Amino acid sequence: MKNGWRELRTGDHEVQELSELLRSLPLHGPDALAVPGFRSPDSVSRKTTDFASNHPGYAGKPTRCGEPTLRMINAFTKREAEMLQTAQALEEGIGSGQLQLIPPQPDEVDDTGSTAIEGRLLARWALFRERDSKLRRLKIQKVQKGGQPLRCEVCDFDFGHAYGPLGAGYIEVHHVTPLHISGTRETKLDDLVCLCANCHRMCHRSRPGESWRTPEALRAMIRTSAPDTPHAASASAS
Repeated sequence: MKNGWRELRTGDHEVQELSELLRSLPLHGPDALAVPGFRSPDSVSRKTTDFASNHPGYAGKPTRCGEPTLRMINAFTKREAEMLQTAQALEEGIGSGQLQLIPPQPDEVDDTGSTAIEGRLLARWALFRERDSKLRRLKIQKVQKGGQPLRCEVCDFDFGHAYGPLGAGYIEVHHVTPLHISGTRETKLDDLVCLCANCHRMCHRSRPGESWRTPEALRAMIRTSAPDTPHAASASAS
């Protein structure tokens, strides 16, 4: 995208650097890395050809490529600034070593088996940050000290009301804006919201052309999709 959607040759220094970066990601097992062509400069160069020739502005014959490549082209053309921030967040996480230290998170892949368009690493990073026990505890304490009910900020679900003593004091905590949008920065309590498990999952769930949504957007979806349900009434009140 920065090169005007032109392909880059194998000998280009940016291709060489990207090959090394991709091979260093903490996603690949030793079997993959043992394959000489895996994320090699040649394969990276070929991928730039796929991106260039399948771009809507390309006048020639496109190369054959997979659906993920087309999705990425669409994302970069429609959400250029967001996707550049995504790339920067990945580079910063790799350079600092933070991504290599974060273990896989249970919810980083949705139930269809596909990953968010920003990739498993950013989903892993965001989920890990959200589950930081200190952040979660401080957010819950702030809500309780403010005299507010500890319930989902999207649908008003109250674990204590639904499950009695078992659910008392329980809620999940979520970043309003994912790390791939905000970039690497210190998380403040105002950056977090309290959600039930269902709404938390729906904020993260990816689908073609959309990899995340804010709690506010999720409230709007509930009001539109199920206007006659108690959840919709709660979302409208919120």
